[in-house]
Amino acid sequence: MNDHPAPTGATPRPLRHTLAEGARAVTEARWFALTVFTLILTNAALLGAETYSGLSRDWHHGLRLAEHLCLAAFTVEIALRACAHADRPRDFFRDPWNLFDLAVVACAFLPLVRENTTVLRLLRLARVLRTARFLPQLRIVFVAVARSLPGTVSFLLVGALLLYLYAMVGWVFFSEADPGQFGSIGRAVLTLFLLMTLDGLGDAVHAGLEISRWSILYYASYVLLASFVLVNVLIGVVISSLEEARELEREHSPALEAPSAPAPDPAVDPAVDPAVDLRTRIAIARRALDDLEAVLPPRQPEQAPTPDTARS
Repeated sequence: MNDHPAPTGATPRPLRHTLAEGARAVTEARWFALTVFTLILTNAALLGAETYSGLSRDWHHGLRLAEHLCLAAFTVEIALRACAHADRPRDFFRDPWNLFDLAVVACAFLPLVRENTTVLRLLRLARVLRTARFLPQLRIVFVAVARSLPGTVSFLLVGALLLYLYAMVGWVFFSEADPGQFGSIGRAVLTLFLLMTLDGLGDAVHAGLEISRWSILYYASYVLLASFVLVNVLIGVVISSLEEARELEREHSPALEAPSAPAPDPAVDPAVDPAVDLRTRIAIARRALDDLEAVLPPRQPEQAPTPDTARS
């Protein structure tokens, strides 16, 4: 019974894998990133040109055509990025930047958005934020700002509580003498909010000293807590979030990671395992002696002395 040989031809690859590799080769190319970055800057320049009434009136059709061309180019770009994930579609939606790009481009085709000029301009303005996709340092800053929001909310709550307490104290002591600054809780909060930036602090202190000498303690304690302590706390929250964002960027971008040190060789580093190192060195020495013995000529046997040689 003869066995039929198995076909040697390779199994054809699925079309989606071929499509993904081709699209990935385009989207990962440097020229593609530079082209999209240029389109984003062009879109920002067109949006700024529309703010000039004369330019917008004279070049209305040209600006509209350029906007449609930019939208078509962005649509092709997001389609190529989607095709690059044809073999793994879930990875496309796991990337928040892909979701942001898709939302900005897709919303421009909605009828309600296209009819509302204000919303359409806001969407075009949102395209400028896409520059963070091509600038890693800017992307780290955006991620850091997003991650600092919970800490910033806590900072705002503490700041609001401090502002309210000092506003009530200021209303109690200064409302009658200075109704323009502390006549109500709203005016007191506005005055202290401006003093938080140290704007007009000198005038406020001089006005307070005319009312009471103890007002210097009020202003000094408020400036110390609001302008120095709270601001430093906010800076600490932002710096901590910035470090977390850098760690996340290193995890998603292996190229940014520091090269790992090579694993130590037991035959070179005796501190790894002395016993293994000793056996390895003995084996190397034996091989060296065997090679040396193979190279040297064979040793001639010594001849026994003859009687004549012994007499002499």
